[in-house]
Amino acid sequence: MDAATSLRKPTSSTPGPARPLPLPSAYELRQRLPVSASLARQIADNRQAVRAILDGEDDRLLVVTGPCSVHDPVAALEYAERLAALDKVVGDRLLLVMRVYVEKPRTTVGWKGMAYDPHLDGSDDMAAGLAMARRLMRDIAELGLPVATELLQPMAGAYFDDLLSWVAIGARTTESQIHRELASGLAATVGFKNGTQGNVDVAIAAMQSAAHPHRHFGITAEGYPAMIETSGNPATHLVLRGGQAGPNHDAASIAASRRAMSQAGLEARIMVDCSHANARKDHRRQTEVLYDVLEQRLAGDRSLIGVMLESHLFEGKQALNPSALRYGVSITDACLGWEATDSLLTRAAERLRST
Repeated sequence: MDAATSLRKPTSSTPGPARPLPLPSAYELRQRLPVSASLARQIADNRQAVRAILDGEDDRLLVVTGPCSVHDPVAALEYAERLAALDKVVGDRLLLVMRVYVEKPRTTVGWKGMAYDPHLDGSDDMAAGLAMARRLMRDIAELGLPVATELLQPMAGAYFDDLLSWVAIGARTTESQIHRELASGLAATVGFKNGTQGNVDVAIAAMQSAAHPHRHFGITAEGYPAMIETSGNPATHLVLRGGQAGPNHDAASIAASRRAMSQAGLEARIMVDCSHANARKDHRRQTEVLYDVLEQRLAGDRSLIGVMLESHLFEGKQALNPSALRYGVSITDACLGWEATDSLLTRAAERLRST
């Protein structure tokens, strides 16, 4: 993943204790930006729709699509409005879920996402970032779209997890016990990505762990330390994103993943991330990956329940230069543009209708 240019320079001062700066509690932010009763019912329905695909009760293809990361709420909302309109065209064969990623993992340093640095200037106004993220997710949910995000910092999740229908646990954190505990208490479906090396064993172990109840350290919505008890979350699945050895969306790799899940006593439920190593770091190749998944589904592989796309209003990516940003263009990974996305998903729905 290409990191945006770091906006904070290292200092040569003697290391000292961390400096805490207070943030509003999750409870306070939820009170300030509440979810209405009607929206809560809709989110519950969206979550059930995603689970119905996992359970084989709905034969639509789950499609999680949207920007690699969200940095401009206006552009993100325009994308959401277009996606909601497309849903009326393809919704009989595809369940469209919008990815609203407000946290980004960094290999070293760089922009960490809207929740951390919403002003894109290194000021790290996290209070504003959390509010901006919650408001945007609520606005998108009010359009009728299920909302997806990657949960990276467990403490951040409480600020907006009531708005989520689908959650990713990334390749760098799937092996983390803390993230497995987090997933075990979520009401949303969770997709665990294979490790960066490409192995699926860590994701399978994560699914097994998340399905079980846990007691773990955490904080309440009001901000107090607590022991958190979870009931376990069986609504999980594997996300194949490729690895250092290359793509893993081909039929042989899918079959190997299916066998590994079956041997672990898990239902084989697999999503393919059409980007990252599966696209060989070329965003345009996401189209090829999606068509390969479609052909495998049409050939009878029902373990393939979904795909993920990185897509924005306009194609490509740009450097993080706050004074010269192009509207609707990613500042992290390169994305498909809207026209290509619209055409791709429309054709995918037509292909699925042909069976």
